[in-house]
Amino acid sequence: MSKRVFLIVLDSVGAGEAPDADRFDDVGCDTLGTCVRSGNLHVPNLEKLGLYDLNGTAFRKEGNSPIGCYAKMTEKSAGKDTTVGHWEIAGMVSERAMPTYPDGFPEEVMGAFEKTVGRGTLCNKTYSGTEVIKDYGREHVETGKLIVYTSADSVFQIAAHEEVVPLPELYEICRKARALLQGRHGVGRVIARPFVGEYPNYTRTVNRHDFSLEPPKETILDALKKEGYATIGVGKIHDIFAGKGIQETYPNEGNTKNMERTIELLNKDFEGLCFVNLVDFDMIYGHRNDISGYVRALNEVDAQLGEFIEKMGPEDLLIITADHGCDPGFKGTDHSREYTPCLCYGTGLKKGVNMGIRTSFADIARTIAEYFDIAYDGDGESFLALMR
Repeated sequence: MSKRVFLIVLDSVGAGEAPDADRFDDVGCDTLGTCVRSGNLHVPNLEKLGLYDLNGTAFRKEGNSPIGCYAKMTEKSAGKDTTVGHWEIAGMVSERAMPTYPDGFPEEVMGAFEKTVGRGTLCNKTYSGTEVIKDYGREHVETGKLIVYTSADSVFQIAAHEEVVPLPELYEICRKARALLQGRHGVGRVIARPFVGEYPNYTRTVNRHDFSLEPPKETILDALKKEGYATIGVGKIHDIFAGKGIQETYPNEGNTKNMERTIELLNKDFEGLCFVNLVDFDMIYGHRNDISGYVRALNEVDAQLGEFIEKMGPEDLLIITADHGCDPGFKGTDHSREYTPCLCYGTGLKKGVNMGIRTSFADIARTIAEYFDIAYDGDGESFLALMR
C-alpha cells in the first residue's frame, strides 16, 4: 500500500492564548474555549482523536480514552496570520513579521502602483471588506478607480466591480502589485476582491484570488517533490505557497466541498502529501464574531471526518491542526495569538499518546519528513517516535 499523509488545517481553530499573547494584545483569547462554552459544540470525532485531552486548556475533560495521538502546538514565527502559520507548519519559521499598514500604504507604494496599472485608487485604509464596497463602490463604478484597502493582516486588497474591471484585468493588476510589493513592502498576500450588483446592494463574488509571497526557504512540499512524492493542495494551499512545491491543486470551494474532495482523494492512488486548508472558520465566522456559525462549521466538518477516518488505508497518516486563532467571542475581529491543536491518527500508530506541548508548528513538517524517510533540513523536531 502507498504511504500517504493527509494534513488538514482547520483555519483559525486555536486552542487558547499562547505564552506570548500579551505581545499581540491577545491575552484571554481562546477560540475552541469559546466554541465549547457555547454549549452547542458536538465534535465526537475530534474528541475521539484527543481534542479534549490537550494539556492546559480551559476545555480539557478527564477520563477520555482517545484513539489518536495529540499535542498542543506553539507558534514560533513572528506573526499570527495564515501565511506564516502555514509556512511554519510546512517547516519554515518566519523570524520577522510581515509588514502591516494600519494607517494605509505610503505614497511610494501607492504612486508606483497607480503608475504601473494605469488607474487611480480609492480608500487606502484599514477596512472591512463588506463595508469598503458599500462606502466606495459607487465612486469606483463612476470613476473606474480601484478600491485599495488592508486589514490587521499583511495584505494589499484590491476590490473592483466585475463589470468595471473584468476578472482577467483585475488578476493582472494583482500580479503587477505582487511584483511591486517585495522587500520591506513584501506583504504576505495581494488579494483580488471582485464584487457585483448595483448601489447600494453590492456583494462580493466567489472569484477572490490570493497572490502570495513565495516562501523564501524550502518547505516540506519542496522536499517531498524533489524525492518524487506527490504533493497535492486542497483549498487555499496553492495560493498560500504561491504554488511552490505543489504538483496538483484543487481550489477552495468552502469547507464542505473541500472535505468532500479530500475524502475522494482517499480513493486516488498516490504516495505523498495531501495538504488541506478549511478556511470557512476564519473567513466566514471568526472575522465576523459569529460564534454560532463557527460552532456549526466545526460540527459539520467533524461529521465528515468520521467518514474520512472510516475510509483510511493502513499506511495513511491523518494530521489535523490549525494555523492561528480567530476567537469569535474575543474583542475585535482580528486573528488571535493562540496555541493550536495537533491530532494524529493512523491504524498502525499507538493510541492515546499525549505528546505534550510542542515548541513549534514546524514539528509537523519534520514528522512528515521522517514518515517518508527523506532528508530534510527545515525547522522543527519530529514526534513520529512518540506515535510509533
